[in-house]
Amino acid sequence: MEFFEDVGKTLTSSLELNKILVAVMRKTKEIIGAEAWSVLVVDETTGDLVFERADTKKVEKYRLKPGEGIAGWVAQEGIPVIVPDVSLDKRFSSRVDKQTHFKTRSLMCVPIKSQGRVIGVLEVVNKVTGEPFTKEDLNLLMRLVDQAALTIERTTLYQKMAELVVTDDLTKLFNTRYLNRTIETEIQRSNRYKTSISLIFIDIDYFKNINDQHGHLIGSKILVELGQLIIKCLRSIDIVARYGGDEFVVVLPQTPPHAAVQIAERIRKSVEHNTFLKKEGYALKMTASFGVASYPESAKTKEDLIRLADEAMYRVKNTTRNGVYAIV
Repeated sequence: MEFFEDVGKTLTSSLELNKILVAVMRKTKEIIGAEAWSVLVVDETTGDLVFERADTKKVEKYRLKPGEGIAGWVAQEGIPVIVPDVSLDKRFSSRVDKQTHFKTRSLMCVPIKSQGRVIGVLEVVNKVTGEPFTKEDLNLLMRLVDQAALTIERTTLYQKMAELVVTDDLTKLFNTRYLNRTIETEIQRSNRYKTSISLIFIDIDYFKNINDQHGHLIGSKILVELGQLIIKCLRSIDIVARYGGDEFVVVLPQTPPHAAVQIAERIRKSVEHNTFLKKEGYALKMTASFGVASYPESAKTKEDLIRLADEAMYRVKNTTRNGVYAIV
């Protein structure tokens, strides 16, 4: 009982998944008397089992194909198992042993379930005494997994919520919340080091026509592709945010107006020359309008910087389109 109280404290004291897994499995290894342990998590995209944590880094991020090995079987069937001698079990795969130069003799493997769905498996290997694992060992492990599954689910949800706070759900680019924070930070840095920060506002030309002709699903896919195209034109210190609808904003730290105009022109040409959604069987061409403003050259506050870059973009959008205008 004291063991489960200790585990309970561990599970409720941290929202960092890796810390939870390591702390809990160290306790489990100690109590059960196992030589090794690992936690494998189901990759929702491929169905693979991924070694998320283990007591050796040799296997971390190593993958098992769906159904591969005893762990793969447990993940598919959702049934815990004790295997006294793996050499006699046809489900056993020696691929991981060969990778790590480890000798698996016996093991216990338990599915980790969340809302009735298997999200991973927990595996302990080889009793230090050389004896096989017992039903009592399995019961202890299953009780632990029930507690751990709730925490893993809570932690995963927390991490997803944290990502949603700063990223746009469709494009996975930063959102306006993060954009505003970044601009404030970069203005402070600009004041400290006497450098410039520039913004580029980008708006797709005639995007409504694309939605009307091809549908909103295609329009959404174009936004995703455009976001990645913009990123390829930038430096690692620059950030791109979706500003809403078909508008994007690029933050250029340590960038004076003339350099920002050059970057905007580079993006403009990339958009103009790109053929969108080729893999989807389309061959869509489009252009965009660009507005540039800089701090402290043209803007004196964060609000000024955003407003002026937006105004510059609309000057292009309301006249020639497919161009760059800078307020300096």
